[in-house]
Amino acid sequence: MSVLIDTDTRVLVQGITGHQGTVHTRNMLDFGARVVAGATPGKGGTSVEGVPVFDTVEEAVARTGANATCIFVPAPFARDAFVEAVDAGVRLAVIVTEHIPFHDMLTMYHYGRLKGARIIGPNCPGIAAPGRSKVGIIPNVVFRPGRVGVVSRSGTLTYEIVSGIKDVGLGQSTCLGLGGDPVVGTSFVDALPLFEEDPETSLLVLVGEIGGSAEEEAAEYIRHHFHKPVVAYIAGRSAPPGKRMGHAGAIIARGRGTAESKIAALQAAGARIARFPYEIPELVREALADAGTR
Repeated sequence: MSVLIDTDTRVLVQGITGHQGTVHTRNMLDFGARVVAGATPGKGGTSVEGVPVFDTVEEAVARTGANATCIFVPAPFARDAFVEAVDAGVRLAVIVTEHIPFHDMLTMYHYGRLKGARIIGPNCPGIAAPGRSKVGIIPNVVFRPGRVGVVSRSGTLTYEIVSGIKDVGLGQSTCLGLGGDPVVGTSFVDALPLFEEDPETSLLVLVGEIGGSAEEEAAEYIRHHFHKPVVAYIAGRSAPPGKRMGHAGAIIARGRGTAESKIAALQAAGARIARFPYEIPELVREALADAGTR
């Protein structure tokens, strides 16, 4: 078992014929994902990496039974691509596309909630369950199967941390990249119950960053509802006051969203805090040992 995806996940790639869609389709297949269809208007009847391409998502779902989508289409068309997928019955959408207009994402967020569809992203690396499936762009080489869950707002920082966990002989159950935009489809608080309920996750690594209140909200949830060990890292401790760092969501406003406030909240909730990414693997190993698991 894993979080959100497994060996039964049938992946559709929207924008499969573009460069990024093609490259990452190949990587998902190499990881073991069941990529069953692609969709690009006007390209129906062709194939990419042996995956059949259809003109519409509706046809792709009807012909292949796809139940998850990975969206690579350009930002101006991402909203329509998502709505098309949801209307065709897809209930998990990983949106890799960045620079989606704020109001488009608001529409997508509420439309997804209305239809019972979960969004991962936008501007995210996706989700990977080693030995089972991957939907997104997280590098294949950083993984090995294990019992450490990872949930993160950062993409490349996640790759470094996951690789470090592998290098000390541990592995991951599921790695979930939430995305760094101000509005995302799945938050820490949305993701935490999924890892709590996953019997193959023994410990959770939470990777946050300055800006917003998502980490403080996660800390409150962890304090009252999450019963597994948590190791946390907050990026941006040395960010100059008043500067926006990296993601559009990494904005400190009116004293809220600082690294200090997030670290304090997570410490109060019982999480072990890493000062630097390279400390995480050892903290994970210690926490697993204390809990009597590996």
